[in-house]
Amino acid sequence: MNNLLELPPLSLYIHYPWCVKKCPYCDFNSHEGSIHDGYIKALLKDLDDDLRFVQNRKIHSIFIGGGTPSLMSTDDAHELFDGLNERLLLSKNIEITLEANPGTFEVHKFAEFRKAGINRLSVGVQSFRDSQLKFLGRIHSGSEALRAIFEAQKVGFDNLNIDLMYGLQGQTSEMCLEDLMQAIELNPSHISFYQLTLEPNTLFAKYPPKLPIDDKIWDMGEQGAALLNKKGFKQYEVSAYSERPSEHNVNYWEFGDYIGIGAGAHGKITDIESQQIYRTLKPKSPKDYLSKIQTGINISTTKEVDNVAFEFMLNSLRLKNGFSSELFESRTGLSIETLNSELIKAGNLDLLENKNNWIKPTPKGFNFLNELQEFFL
Repeated sequence: MNNLLELPPLSLYIHYPWCVKKCPYCDFNSHEGSIHDGYIKALLKDLDDDLRFVQNRKIHSIFIGGGTPSLMSTDDAHELFDGLNERLLLSKNIEITLEANPGTFEVHKFAEFRKAGINRLSVGVQSFRDSQLKFLGRIHSGSEALRAIFEAQKVGFDNLNIDLMYGLQGQTSEMCLEDLMQAIELNPSHISFYQLTLEPNTLFAKYPPKLPIDDKIWDMGEQGAALLNKKGFKQYEVSAYSERPSEHNVNYWEFGDYIGIGAGAHGKITDIESQQIYRTLKPKSPKDYLSKIQTGINISTTKEVDNVAFEFMLNSLRLKNGFSSELFESRTGLSIETLNSELIKAGNLDLLENKNNWIKPTPKGFNFLNELQEFFL
């Protein structure tokens, strides 16, 4: 590292590990059940232990993920945000996102969530077709998804993301585009459109479903992206479409910092004094997490990032418009010249464009992103 390293924006990720039912494709740290007593107090104690990472920064964005954090009670939401405001300085007009499942949507709760400080919802719709929702193990119906979004907009959520999947069992391109059109007509500010993947340690990995052939899935992705762009949803990241990009997501992809609190939460921290970048991890099991916090044991595992250049490229090459060489240097502490040979090789294969200190994937590189990222391993 050298003195190019600067403190990036700082976000906060809060993990809520419980859900009503574990979906067969889900590889996130989620557990069936309801919130344990004392979890909000544990989150705030966890944050107290991580306040040294703030380094005089305001919080740039907050994201509450899961699990299904919309299961949280309104009292818990107010307790959480009272505690956050006591401990942190939040940026003016900060983006605060809550992941929500349409099957746990209660109108009065969402009005209260908004009062507590949440101003953006990410709604896990996945599909508006009941047959596809059943295949995915979701607990909501298509009509419940529609109602949830209408009600969210009614109580003032004008910044709203809809998650949709493609490449599902029995799905055709026409069905995929119908789902997208339904989402577009709801006028959300953001749509996340991504392919179903069979992740290790999931039910789908153990009992793989019959999915469309690769060519059909490719067509769904291409046609879906074209429709979204045509309708004004500009692709800014591999699976994200919006004229109003998520500030939290962009900070993540631009290798910004984030404190992670909650069971299984990850963090990424730049330490200017030591000129190092660290990853943090909290205990995965909610029971283990709560028990260690209650007994006062230090719960954070901290590890220095070994290959900083690769980690930056792994993240930032997902951004369609790329990044400046100055951003690379300020976020990694390395000169862009350390990547010269890799940048030239990727450029010669028409995977990468490097002009006027701006680096971005070509259309070919964006389509073959794994191959492009491997140049920087």
